[in-house]
Amino acid sequence: MKELYLTDKGLTDAGWREAGYELPAFDRARMKAETDKAPRWVHFGAGNIFRAFIARSAQTLLNDGKTTTGIIAAEGYDPEILERCYRPFDDLSILVTLCGDGSTEKTVIGSIARSLTLTDEALSAAFASPSLQMASFTITEKGYAVRGADGAFLPRVAADIEAGPDKAAGYLGRVTALLYHRFKAGGAPLAMVSMDNCSGNGDKLRAAVTAHADGWVKNGAVPAAFCGWLSDKVSFPRTMIDKITPRPDPTVEKMLRQDGVQNMAPVVTEKKSFIAPFVNAEECEYLVLENDFPNGRPPLEAAGWIFTDRATVDKTERMKVCTCLNPLHTALAVFGCLLGYTLISEEMKDEDLAALVKKLGYEEGLPVVTDPGVLDPKEFIDTVIGKRLPNPFLPDSPQRIATDTSQKLAIRFGETIRAYGENAGTLSALPLALAGWLRYLLAVDDEGRPFTPSSDPRLDEVSRALSGFKLGDAPSDAALRAALSPLFKDETLFGVDLTAVGLADKVTAAFKAMITAPGAVRKTLQAAI
Repeated sequence: MKELYLTDKGLTDAGWREAGYELPAFDRARMKAETDKAPRWVHFGAGNIFRAFIARSAQTLLNDGKTTTGIIAAEGYDPEILERCYRPFDDLSILVTLCGDGSTEKTVIGSIARSLTLTDEALSAAFASPSLQMASFTITEKGYAVRGADGAFLPRVAADIEAGPDKAAGYLGRVTALLYHRFKAGGAPLAMVSMDNCSGNGDKLRAAVTAHADGWVKNGAVPAAFCGWLSDKVSFPRTMIDKITPRPDPTVEKMLRQDGVQNMAPVVTEKKSFIAPFVNAEECEYLVLENDFPNGRPPLEAAGWIFTDRATVDKTERMKVCTCLNPLHTALAVFGCLLGYTLISEEMKDEDLAALVKKLGYEEGLPVVTDPGVLDPKEFIDTVIGKRLPNPFLPDSPQRIATDTSQKLAIRFGETIRAYGENAGTLSALPLALAGWLRYLLAVDDEGRPFTPSSDPRLDEVSRALSGFKLGDAPSDAALRAALSPLFKDETLFGVDLTAVGLADKVTAAFKAMITAPGAVRKTLQAAI
C-alpha cells in the first residue's frame, strides 16, 4: 500500500486518484500568488463547517475557472488548530462526504490560500487591500456576545474598548481593529458575512462591531468618521446555513488510513477543540444569503448558494429553525439521551421517535410555517426525515445536539407556539418535547441509569428547580406547580409564558408521567404519539 501525504508535493502521487480522491483541478501555486496579490475573501473560524461547506464551495469556483483567488482562513479563538491541522498539511484538508446510500465522496480541499492568526501582519494587509470583497464568519453564536446578563460589557469587551484598536486582544475587538485598519487605508467597501447558525446572525455581528467602534469613538481612540464609514460602506448581510458536520469520526479516520493517507489522527487542543486534518459531513447543504455585497462578490451561486433579499433569508431561517429541522433535532436529542441512543440515525429506526418527529414537523409545524419561496418547506422536511436524519453513515449524536438546549427552546418551539395563538392548547407533540427536556434534566435515563447532561449555560439553574423530583416519584399537583410554574412563566426560556398560552398543564402532566417509574418515558411517548 502506498503512503499518501497531504501536502502540495504529496498530491503529485498518482495514488491519490487511484484511491478515489477528487483533487483540486487548478494550479494551487498560482491561486496562492493571485490571492496574495489581490485578496477577495477572508474567513474567520477554521472549523469543520468552514472546510466541509464554505471552502469546498470556493473550490468549485476555482475548479470551474470562475475565480482565480482562494480564501484566507483566519483563526482567533484557537490558533493551535492552525499549527496542528492546517500548516503541517500546506493548508490542505480532506472532506469525506457520507452519503445516505453508504457511499463516500473523498475530496482534497485546496482552496485555502493561507492560514493566519488575528495578529498576523498578512491579515492586516489583506484588510487594507481594496480588492477584499467579504469577510465571512463561523465562530458560533457565543462569539458575538458583547454583554452579560446584567447588560454590562463582558470583561474582554470592556478591556478592548479601553485599550483601543492598536491593543485590542479579544476576537471581535481584533476584527473591529482590522476594519479600522481598512478605514485608514482608504475605506473601500466590504461585506461582513456571518454564516453562523443563529437567528439574525448579521445583526449580531453588526452589534458586536458597532459596540467596539462606538466605545473607541467615545474614548477618543478613533474619529467619529469611522462609525460613519461602518454605517455607509460596510454591510452585515443575514444568512441561513444548514449542513451537519459532526466531529471527526474514528471509522472515517480508519478508512483514510486504509487508503494509505498518513497523519490523519484527530487532535484535542489545549482549548479542547477536537479537530482533525479531515472533516466528515452529510451530503445535504443549504446556504441562503442576503445579497448585500457593496464591493462585489465571487459568483457563488455557481456553487449552489442562494442570493436573495433579507426578508426571504429571514423566512428560510424561520422555516428551518422553527419548524422543519431544529425542533425535530432537539426532540430527538433529549429523548435519545433518555432512551439510551448515541446516534441520531439509530433513533430514526425507533417507531415511536420517528412518529414524534413526523408529528412535530408535518402535523404541528407545517400548518404555521412561512413559505420562503426559494425552498419548499414540505420538500425540506421530506429530505430531513427521509434522508438526512436516518443517514446511518453520519455519526451525529443526540448528546451533541442536546448542547445548550436552554438557549434553543425559545426559537425552536416558542415561534410555533406563538403562531398558534389561542389554539396553542391543541398542540400535543410540542409540549411532549418540552416535557422530555425537563425529564432529561434529572440526568437519569429511562432505565434509571445516570448520565451526564450536555453542557448548557442554564443547566445548573434549571436543574435546581427540579431537584425535588426523582425517578419513581408520584409528586402532588401542588408540588409540581410550585416547582414548574416559575419556569413556565420564563419567556427567555420557552419564548412564551406556557401558562398563559394554555400549555403548562400538558407539559406538567407529561413530565409527571415520565418520572413515575423506569420505562415511563417510553410508555408516555407511546401513549401520546
